Amino acid sequence: MRQDHLDGLVTFLAVAEEKGFSTAAVRLGVSPSAVSQSIRSLEHRLGLVLFNRTTRSVALTEVGERFLERVQPALEALTNASRELGREADHPSGLLRLNVLRASYLIVLQPILRRFLATYPEISLELRVENQLVDIIAQGFDAGIRFGAAVDKDMVALTVGPPLQAQVIAAPDYLARHGRPQHPRALLEHDCIGFRHSSSGQIERWAFSRGNEHFELQVRGRLVLNDSEILVRSALDGLDIAYMINGYIEPFLAQGRLVRLLEDWSPCFPGLQLYYPDRRRVPAKLRALIDFLRAEWAQAPLVEELLS
Repeated sequence: MRQDHLDGLVTFLAVAEEKGFSTAAVRLGVSPSAVSQSIRSLEHRLGLVLFNRTTRSVALTEVGERFLERVQPALEALTNASRELGREADHPSGLLRLNVLRASYLIVLQPILRRFLATYPEISLELRVENQLVDIIAQGFDAGIRFGAAVDKDMVALTVGPPLQAQVIAAPDYLARHGRPQHPRALLEHDCIGFRHSSSGQIERWAFSRGNEHFELQVRGRLVLNDSEILVRSALDGLDIAYMINGYIEPFLAQGRLVRLLEDWSPCFPGLQLYYPDRRRVPAKLRALIDFLRAEWAQAPLVEELLS
């Protein structure tokens, strides 16, 4: 169908319902002559006479009545669709799809998820938790949450969650059996839990920083994992010493189930960032999440920027 085949249909419906050119013109906010011209053009394209006109009245012809029966439901469906989509543009609703690291879920989303869904009952949330960096546009995600260094430069990104710092942790039971290291290099004499990065396949080196002294250690141990939550659970079980960023382990530290070691050697890490494609209008469902996180971390305001 050519686009001009749709021209005049709204005018036709207005004249049919108002039973007059002048009243239809008022309804449409145009001149009566514009209405008359639009109807003549439509009748010419169709090769049909849709209205019987007299000086005092306008009425549908028989074929005009049949045309109205076909056109009216279609136009109403288009109008309703436009109205509903227009409402969705300003009203948070629909499916919000996010691609996140497990650490992103544990640190940023898990603490707020129940309250967010309760606040926005018309939003459904789909999370794909994976360590591999993916093209969120090609795979149909609204946004992702990753460490800042991994976010593509053409994305709009904002920092979410707390400032991050690497922390060495162990269970009191482990320390009772093996003692407490007093210097990072003493960790080489302990069993430590290794973390293998899925993206590079490399086992993480533990970084330490104090004053002007900075170095990394390749610690040793009999347990290597690729999941941050299981890593923390293993430390809770007293297996070995672990290396983990803050944001998830605080409750275990407060409960005394984990002990932080070598606190004055803890380096800072790039924060987590929620990122999404650069576009003029952010969907209401995504803006709702952004605003919710902004309120959650009001003490550390989110900075939104187009990365360059």
